[in-house]
Amino acid sequence: MFLIRRLEEEAARGYAMGKIGGFLHLYIGQEAVGVGACAAMSKDDYVITTYRDHGLAIAKGMSARALMAELYGKKTGCSQGLGGSMHLFDAPNHMLGGYGIVGGHIPVAAGVAFANKYQGNDRVTLCFFGDGAVSIQGFHEGVSLAALWKLPIVFVCENNEYSMGTPLSRTLSVEDVSLKATGYGIPHARFFATDVLEVEQRLGAAIERARKESMPSLIEVRTYRFRGHSMSDPGKYRTAAELEEHKKRDPLLLARNKLEAGMPSDQIAEIEASVEKEVADAVDFAEKSPQPELSILESTTYAGPFAS
Repeated sequence: MFLIRRLEEEAARGYAMGKIGGFLHLYIGQEAVGVGACAAMSKDDYVITTYRDHGLAIAKGMSARALMAELYGKKTGCSQGLGGSMHLFDAPNHMLGGYGIVGGHIPVAAGVAFANKYQGNDRVTLCFFGDGAVSIQGFHEGVSLAALWKLPIVFVCENNEYSMGTPLSRTLSVEDVSLKATGYGIPHARFFATDVLEVEQRLGAAIERARKESMPSLIEVRTYRFRGHSMSDPGKYRTAAELEEHKKRDPLLLARNKLEAGMPSDQIAEIEASVEKEVADAVDFAEKSPQPELSILESTTYAGPFAS
C-alpha cells in the first residue's frame, strides 16, 4: 500500500512537471481495495479495471519500473509507452488492462470469465469499476450474462462517492449499489474499505465462491479518493472539512498503526526506506529510458505486414 501511495505521489509530481502527458487518475486513498483484493486472489486469477488502474497493476505484480516508464510514455513501459496511464496491461501477471470507456470493460470481463469456464480451469476474474458505471448499459449486460451463465467472476464496485464529481445523492435513486445484484439473483455484499485485512477476507469469500461454485457476486466496497477525479480536477465539489475527516480513516495510516502494535519501529522504517529506494529507482529508470521508435506503429496496429 505504501509503494502504491508513493508511486502515485511521484506520478503527480511528474505530471505537474510536464513529464507525464494525457490524463492521470490517482489511486490515493483507495489502496486498501486493490491490495486486499489481490492478496485474496491466486496468481493465475485475472483482473480487469478502469482507467484508475495504477494501484491494481502494482498489487497484481507489475514492477514499479514498468509502471512509471509507461506513464512517461517510454519504450520500457508495460505497453511500450503506447498505452499510458489509462491503459496499463500486464499479461504475465494476468492484469488485462485499464479501460478508458466507463463501464465498457464489464462485458469484456464477463467474456474472460466465460473463457475460463469453457476451458475448465479454476481461474476467477475480478472486474473493478466505479459507482459512475453502475447506471451504464455495459454494467447490466455483463452482470446479467454472468448470472445467467453462472460465470466465475466477482464484480467489485469501488464506490468513491463522487463518480467524476457528482455526489451519489444526485446520481443514484438507491445509493446501495450492491442491491442491484438482487435483480440478477446473485450474492452481494457492501462494506467500507478502511481495513485492508477485512477487504482481503470479504473479497476472498466471494472469490472462493466463484472458484468452487462458479457463482458470480457483486461486492460494493465503499472507499474515498483523496485527490480529484484526475489531475485536472481541483475537487471543489467537496469541502476541506469532509476531506480531512476521511483522511482520519486513511487505510494506509490505519494499517501502519496496526503494524506499530506488533512490529519493531526499525523494521517499519526499513520497509519504508526500501519503498523510497524502489520509487526513486523507478522514476530514474523512466526518465532515462528511450522513447518508442516509429517502427513500432505497424506491428502494434496491424496483425501482419501488408500483402504485396
